[in-house]
Amino acid sequence: MTTKPTLPTIWHIPDELWKKIKPLLGKEKKQGTPGRPVVPYRTVFDGILYLLRTGAQWKHAPTEFGSGSTLHRRFQQWRRRGVFTRLWRLLLREYSDKRGILWLWQAIDSAATKAPLGSEKTGKNPTDRAKLGTKRHVVCDQRGAPLGLVVTGANRHDKKAALATVDAIMVGRPAVSDESEQHLCGDKGYDYDDVREGLAERGYTVHIPQRGTPPSTGERTHEPKRWVVERLHSWLNRYRRLLVRWEKREKNYIALIYFAFALQLYRLIVLG
Repeated sequence: MTTKPTLPTIWHIPDELWKKIKPLLGKEKKQGTPGRPVVPYRTVFDGILYLLRTGAQWKHAPTEFGSGSTLHRRFQQWRRRGVFTRLWRLLLREYSDKRGILWLWQAIDSAATKAPLGSEKTGKNPTDRAKLGTKRHVVCDQRGAPLGLVVTGANRHDKKAALATVDAIMVGRPAVSDESEQHLCGDKGYDYDDVREGLAERGYTVHIPQRGTPPSTGERTHEPKRWVVERLHSWLNRYRRLLVRWEKREKNYIALIYFAFALQLYRLIVLG
């Protein structure tokens, strides 16, 4: 029995991935330029990756990556320039070219995490004693490749973000036809007529269990497909900066999620 290859945890940007990131960052100051000591862009990106993985505060970044203020300043600059958005889109297109996005079966789900500092797109989490939290709404393909994202407060019901999440898919969906169907799986949190109708208008064949009914004990008409989005959320929660949200600004938090999306797509591409 053959097993799929696995990649070790990525703690530093691999060479092949850096070749894709570098052109997005613009011109870099040369070493020895008068003024502040130059911290190479790749070192800064490694530092942002370290903080994403460990959840450490900016000011507690190891000195090997430069000062925490340098890391935070560069992160803000790159976020404003759309670097993390473009990186996710770039990796998603490469994934589409090399492996093909599996549009046939898609899955949608959300995950609520803590947000102790509150601020933008946070709310009282009804499943965590009304503590402040935030919610990621994600749609993915059949392998678990992240396609679309919406961030809301933890008190926002899944049905309120369902259509916005599929509309946020980063690349164009192919046209739906009798020969090219697209199925979407979700849990009972999406079992509402307006959600079903909205998804049907977008060409989806919807697979959502009905609320108030016990789990089906009959024979399945297809293999279970929703678990891939649950696994994706589990992978995202391994980045401790996403497991607990410390960013007050929604755009900063979303940029970190986009970075994690790009890393996951890189793994899917490399593992073939």
